[in-house]
Amino acid sequence: MKCVIAEFQQEQKKRMRAVQDSMDVLNGKWKISIISSICCYKKRRFSDILNDIEGISNRMLSKELKELEINQLVKRTVLDTQPISVQYELTEHGDTLQTIISNLTDWGIVHRKKIVGEKCPVLIG
Repeated sequence: MKCVIAEFQQEQKKRMRAVQDSMDVLNGKWKISIISSICCYKKRRFSDILNDIEGISNRMLSKELKELEINQLVKRTVLDTQPISVQYELTEHGDTLQTIISNLTDWGIVHRKKIVGEKCPVLIG
């Protein structure tokens, strides 16, 4: 019995480590919104993402995109245009987040209806 409990605890530690790793990559106010913007359109220019996400600054968007690029979720392509523009798309690894983003979107819609529908005094951003 102790062996089964120990195995369960080890497995649970691995799962919690995986959740923490995921949160380390996706944590913050903007990353999931950025990924969502790119998911919707497949390829987005910097200015398009900036327009999609209310309240994000140029500097913050640039910082978050760099972090997403480092984590191999987003690919940055400099286009040969005048003036030069930059386009972002999800990598193959980033594409694996599409189901998660879709589920979060669905949950957010239901949650907003539940909270707003019940005339809750809590404001949702």
